[in-house]
Amino acid sequence: MNQLTKRKQLIKDWIYEAADKSKQSFNQTINIEEKTNRTDLVTNIDKEIEQFFIEKINAHFPDERILGEEGSGHQFTDLKGVVWVIDPIDGTLNFVKQQYDFAIMVSVYKDGVGYLGYIYDVMKNELYFASKNQGAYLNDKPLKKVEDTPLREGLVAISHRLMTSKINDDAREIGRASSGVRMIGSAGLETTRVATGKLVAYIGASLAPWDIGAGKVIAEELGLIYTQLNGEEIDMLKYNKTIVATPSAHKEIRMNYISKTEK
Repeated sequence: MNQLTKRKQLIKDWIYEAADKSKQSFNQTINIEEKTNRTDLVTNIDKEIEQFFIEKINAHFPDERILGEEGSGHQFTDLKGVVWVIDPIDGTLNFVKQQYDFAIMVSVYKDGVGYLGYIYDVMKNELYFASKNQGAYLNDKPLKKVEDTPLREGLVAISHRLMTSKINDDAREIGRASSGVRMIGSAGLETTRVATGKLVAYIGASLAPWDIGAGKVIAEELGLIYTQLNGEEIDMLKYNKTIVATPSAHKEIRMNYISKTEK
């Protein structure tokens, strides 16, 4: 077994084990804390799963760095070498309120380039995976390149923060120009909907590297465009206003609906 194949299998095994930990917590009393506000939550399960991944990575790949949502990994000023990007529970609010529509996300970057990306929809048992230049898969079945559907012919997902903004109507204009707006509350799962052609675009108000890492690898393998909302490349060292979309929808949204302050 070569090193890349071994790495892929280890990641899959770890994801499934972490998913079991998340589901077992449904029968427990979990500790819930607010991070920045009442809709930005963290639980002891988020922290435990992140620590689980850190211990596994350190045991097998001790020279590689880890960027994790809950801050248990390394501090970063660059992306040199191999960097793991971990989101232990993407959609923590859903995890707490619904016990549904949350994901585990893992990606591996080398010198700032994404090579492996995994998004696991825990409750649906759907593992989305991509390897750079080797295509994308859903539960080991190849995914087809996404059809280049224009905005008016497709559904879009737009973050709650943008849709409810009182100072900017761009998000609502995009929604009106599309076939309709859908919200899930998990950046990873919304990205998988674009990756499978169920949506033509997903727009996020402020996504962190761990919200982006895996989805970007998967999306780009399928012919989608994943950038900052202003059209610039994603910066994996900061929070980004983001858009992942079909080429046609991406161009239309960027040209016609994003405000001058974003351009």
